[in-house]
Amino acid sequence: MLVNTKELLVNAQKNKKAVGAFNCPSLEAIRATIKAGESLNCPIILQHAQSHDPIMEMEEMLPIYMYYAKRASVPVSVHLDHGSTFEKCIMAIRMGVSSIMYDASAKDFETNIEETKYITEIAHAAGVSVEAELGHVGSFASSDEGGGKDDEGIYTNPESAYEFVQRTGVDFLAISFGTTHGVYLTEPKLDIERVKTIKEKIGIPLVMHGGSGVSEEDYIKSIKNGISKINYYTYMNCAGGEGIHEYIKKNPNNMAFDKMSLYATDKMEEDVKRAMSIFDC
Repeated sequence: MLVNTKELLVNAQKNKKAVGAFNCPSLEAIRATIKAGESLNCPIILQHAQSHDPIMEMEEMLPIYMYYAKRASVPVSVHLDHGSTFEKCIMAIRMGVSSIMYDASAKDFETNIEETKYITEIAHAAGVSVEAELGHVGSFASSDEGGGKDDEGIYTNPESAYEFVQRTGVDFLAISFGTTHGVYLTEPKLDIERVKTIKEKIGIPLVMHGGSGVSEEDYIKSIKNGISKINYYTYMNCAGGEGIHEYIKKNPNNMAFDKMSLYATDKMEEDVKRAMSIFDC
């Protein structure tokens, strides 16, 4: 069933759980995620990241997300992830998404507020909830970006987060506290106390970006202290690729793509189920 993302996250926040938000730029990823959620009876957020347009454009993917969301036996919301332009956000709203993320986190604080407030007013008028980001979640953990470096220019400041939420009216906020997008090159060192402080200050559900590769212990600590939405893609995607590699090794004389596709889907489902079982605590 298709539901509003804010409803999912408010309920998750109340019960100290998190909802997995899975980027699915392929039919295999969508099917793996839906099957995992239905198997575990867990709610799901299907996301299309604007950065994945070169793989499959948003206009192609969102109707497929809607199709699977509406016929799923568990609550499913459809979300635009890292929307970086007004045009893409408005297009997603018109296509019926449950929520959008407008990402102006790379811009200065006042510009981020001004632009986010504007798109939030439009989205709310259409019954669509809004995520924004404050701070900077890097691309890869390394010695000079992410992975625990306590740089106030990168990490989300609790006082700034409070002002940002009050002035923009967003429904949930992605914060920077030590996670990064992509494959971790070093073990992430998460500032859980920062999560707790921000949660106590602003009250709304918080979002972890760069959720792949975080330890089970850190997932649980983050969720207990305020994270209600966890973005997950890289490790699920790698599980699919590793599945194809495994299939080829086992079946060197049968290179049928449909067989590889099904094998990869099963491997992604296994990885998503593992993540969901942790997020549901």
